[in-house]
Amino acid sequence: MSHSNLYAALRAGFPANLDSTAVETDVGLHYSWRDLERASAMLANLLHSLDLPPASRIAVQVEKSVEALMLYLATLRTGHVFLPLNTAYQSAEIEYFIGDAQPAVVVCSGKNFGWVSKLAFKAGTQNVFTLNDDRTGSLLERAVHCSDQHAAVQRGSDDLAAILYTSGTTGRSKGAMLTHGNLLSNAQVLKDYWGWRPQGEGADVLIHALPIFHVHGLFVAIHGALLSGSKMLWMARFEPKQVVAWLPRATVFMGVPTLYVRLLAEPTLTRETCRQMRLFVAGSAPLLLETFKHWQERTGHTILERYGMSETAMLTSNPYLAADGPRRGGTVGLPLPGVGLRVQDEAGQPLPPGEIGGIEVRGPNVFPGYWRMPEKTAQEFTADGWFKTGDVGKIDEHGYVHIVGRSKDLIISGGYNVYPAEIEGYLNELPGVAESAVVGVPHPDFGEVGVAVVVAKPDAQPDADALLASLKARLANFKIPKRCFVVPELPRNTMGKVQKNLLRDKYAGLFAG
Repeated sequence: MSHSNLYAALRAGFPANLDSTAVETDVGLHYSWRDLERASAMLANLLHSLDLPPASRIAVQVEKSVEALMLYLATLRTGHVFLPLNTAYQSAEIEYFIGDAQPAVVVCSGKNFGWVSKLAFKAGTQNVFTLNDDRTGSLLERAVHCSDQHAAVQRGSDDLAAILYTSGTTGRSKGAMLTHGNLLSNAQVLKDYWGWRPQGEGADVLIHALPIFHVHGLFVAIHGALLSGSKMLWMARFEPKQVVAWLPRATVFMGVPTLYVRLLAEPTLTRETCRQMRLFVAGSAPLLLETFKHWQERTGHTILERYGMSETAMLTSNPYLAADGPRRGGTVGLPLPGVGLRVQDEAGQPLPPGEIGGIEVRGPNVFPGYWRMPEKTAQEFTADGWFKTGDVGKIDEHGYVHIVGRSKDLIISGGYNVYPAEIEGYLNELPGVAESAVVGVPHPDFGEVGVAVVVAKPDAQPDADALLASLKARLANFKIPKRCFVVPELPRNTMGKVQKNLLRDKYAGLFAG
């Protein structure tokens, strides 16, 4: 087992001049590479002073900030396991994650300290800190007293670096365990494949407009910039006017399709503003062909669409270099170097090009399994060691991968995964609800949104808007269906299974135009 702490590898990519700017924020703050190194060392020493068991989980639910990035680096340095949590998660969700992951440290926003700390202490977590997006909070107050020197703890490539919770199609979330080797191999492949340019003449500058609690913003974007010593222009939350203002100073932008739709609505987005740019990457949700073409016409750039998952980081990418082939709209490109990808039928037999089946993958980037779920892990891998992604797709005659859907009825809304089974579970517990079905329908802004269809109990008359309002107290906002309908019955097949395809067809035009 080779020693390969991910932080040490990222640190090796920092430029020789540590006093140059590593991150510039949308409120005008400048952080040097030395700041990143010293502050993450202080936070690492704070974690070290807590005498945590090896490979402790550090659960983090905070607003996006450069300090939150430093906490991620500190966690890697100490050999602990980073557990980022979506800022939209509410108490029922957080209670489950804390109970399941049993973190030794929980870091939350100051405004949530009251309820988060209660849940954490009840679950046996010893240490709860606050971290706000204005550089305040007990975490930083404590870290100020720690040394700014710290040697990264030796870690093997099979040691855990992070756990990312992916909602289960059958309700409960699963913790995808990612190792130092998984993340480093993927970062190194993308650095080469996407042509990241290190500091010096023509150095890359990344506009970082994504959240940092999932793969796209935390791993793909940040690892790319750190490994190549590239400056980041950092926004707390996506603001299209700010992105357009920064484009002339940047070379790389990563976004979910929703962000591209919103940028196209800005009249100031032109070929001239994009003149310095070399790469626009899209992922986390399907990019509509219409958006792909509109972007080409407007900016002169072709968006590079790619495909990945919490369990695997990036799997495929449209070519960066013209010599490797064109970027084809409506596809997620070719398997990345070192990644195996195959399409199988339900009997586990390989399908020829053009045939639709289940997508299976393997490679150094593929996770070892789900946190404390050995049975689930065993189910998700084939006998010959390939991971069953749960995505359905095909490989065309050029070798490009097309994703056509999900094996379960996953809804991807604005780049976030929404699992109907989880929402149905909460809906069915509400007063007056006999049963419910949640389906995804097309939406011009979010790509897809949920619609809830509810059957009332006898003599009950639940109000559709009131049901959605009740969900808001329980679930993250991106999971809340956009509309709710109360109907006499759900369509079923002869086996009694709800026919969600009929519901999708019925409500498909709700948000058209």
